[in-house]
Amino acid sequence: MTPLPDVARRILALPAGRRLVALAGPPAAGKSTMAAELAHAVSALGRPAQVVPMDGFHLDNATLDRMGLRDRKGAPETFDIEGLTSLVRAVRGGGTHPFPVFDRTADAVIADGGTLTAEIAIFEGNYLLLDADGWRALHPLWDMTVALTPPEILLEARLIERWTSHGLPPEAARARAARNDLPNARLVLGGSIPADMVMGQPTGG
Repeated sequence: MTPLPDVARRILALPAGRRLVALAGPPAAGKSTMAAELAHAVSALGRPAQVVPMDGFHLDNATLDRMGLRDRKGAPETFDIEGLTSLVRAVRGGGTHPFPVFDRTADAVIADGGTLTAEIAIFEGNYLLLDADGWRALHPLWDMTVALTPPEILLEARLIERWTSHGLPPEAARARAARNDLPNARLVLGGSIPADMVMGQPTGG
């Protein structure tokens, strides 16, 4: 496992100009926490960095209902991969770009909820390295890739804690994690291309 300062220095060494880093990992791996810490570390070293979360490309609940996929929300087929790919391609050209963000409390996407201005864009999400149709189009767009690969037992504990914090009783939280989140986690861990670097685990997020 590569420590965060070493990953930050590797990003710092990328050629000048807009650079795209993919930070991928399964649900509850700590991606948002790690991405934020990494962006802060890179910025402190002299190259402005900013996080762009893949979660802003969740399909809305009405669309998922029409597709019969509401109970699979978070699986690859419940994301707008075309929209995500379009943004990544646009960001590669430099400049300022609005991007959507996901409000977990409201369970809804906020269009143009963020604006990318930094030189280094750290995209974070489950499926950025997934070796599957649609997602493969992202792979050549990254300048650097980073993966989080925690053990399943840790992911299960974090997922149960996540759902209990949202008001579910422990058994219901365990069932929800087993029904959707853990299968998605296994897909990420077993179905993604190798990353340039693998990081150690943050405490949560």
